[in-house]
Amino acid sequence: MVKGLRFNWGRSLFYLLLTAFGLLMLAPLVYMASTAFKPTAELFLFPPRFFFINPTWNNFYQLLLVTGSSFVPFTRYIFNSLIVTLGVVGGGIIVSALAAYPLAKHNMPFRSAIFNLIVFSLMFSPMVLQIPQYLVISNVGLMNTYIAQIIPYLASPVGMFLMVQFAKQIPEPLLEAARIDGAGEWKIFLSIVIPMLKPAIATFALFSFIQAWNDPYPAMVYATQEDMKSLPIAIQTISGGAGVVARVGTFAAASFLMIIPTILVFVITQRMVLQTMAHSGLKE
Repeated sequence: MVKGLRFNWGRSLFYLLLTAFGLLMLAPLVYMASTAFKPTAELFLFPPRFFFINPTWNNFYQLLLVTGSSFVPFTRYIFNSLIVTLGVVGGGIIVSALAAYPLAKHNMPFRSAIFNLIVFSLMFSPMVLQIPQYLVISNVGLMNTYIAQIIPYLASPVGMFLMVQFAKQIPEPLLEAARIDGAGEWKIFLSIVIPMLKPAIATFALFSFIQAWNDPYPAMVYATQEDMKSLPIAIQTISGGAGVVARVGTFAAASFLMIIPTILVFVITQRMVLQTMAHSGLKE
């Protein structure tokens, strides 16, 4: 053995425990993916098998048949969810970033009071706003539109708070140098502030995407027409309709399709999310 090198048993044991816990948390996802490809004969085996033996695409085919029995195809639900989710995520990022820059870097009137109100709003459940939001959207005639499912979620206190805290870390001399060079506020915002906010934007985008993609409430309340419903509503229909036992594989296939975008968004944003966690303990 090379002199000076020691095998760290404590660190190795720690990594083994983390790996075991990671695999344990991954097990439900792997089981759901395996169930989505199991034929009917393997779905009801006892004792149940974790992995499939003879994979099949029949569950996905049955999914199209179940949703195709109505006048709305399954792809319509996916399209509606994509439109609403992208609108909520994109609009929320724009609103939060535009609010964070003046609150963090401008001596605007009542800046502290406005920021305290944003923090104070984190204490309340979103459920307290559901009735007022429904009355407003209904009275202005926005029912059965994508806008009705997007607007209530654009002003996110979590996104504003996160981006304000990141914007406060931007050095003032950097902004002053840009102003001396003749850059306007919009130029500073787009060229300096937005790139510095990328980790916070990625973190907020991940959390916002997960919430919007999996939330059946907007389509359930603001959409009365079937062609405006979202993917979570379709999955609830599959899991709660007639022949529930026979639809176990179909339900697993629908759940698997629903979770794929969430995994992709996490893989894309994980590096910047980790940067946010690393900077969360920094002081101004």
